[in-house]
Amino acid sequence: MSDEYAAYSCPECQAGVMRLDYLTYFTWLDHELITVPNFPAWVCDVCGRREYDQRAIAWLAAMLNPETGRPSSAPRRVRRPRPAQTDDLRPSSRE
Repeated sequence: MSDEYAAYSCPECQAGVMRLDYLTYFTWLDHELITVPNFPAWVCDVCGRREYDQRAIAWLAAMLNPETGRPSSAPRRVRRPRPAQTDDLRPSSRE
């Protein structure tokens, strides 16, 4: 078992152990209820506290973002001014 999925003590009851489980996640998007089955969460084996996996939450937020999949606007090209003629700026060779 990798360290990523190691259990840790419950911050709520301090007696239980938080273990990875897969639950159905519910959230509201505007006025629609969204359900996601088999969503990773850490669940305490004593008090039942749930902490949803932060990477999975970030992934879900990206998927539900209305801007996802839309092409981004192309960066604007900035025109550089042409260099000034340097003939006028040179010191005269006459002395």
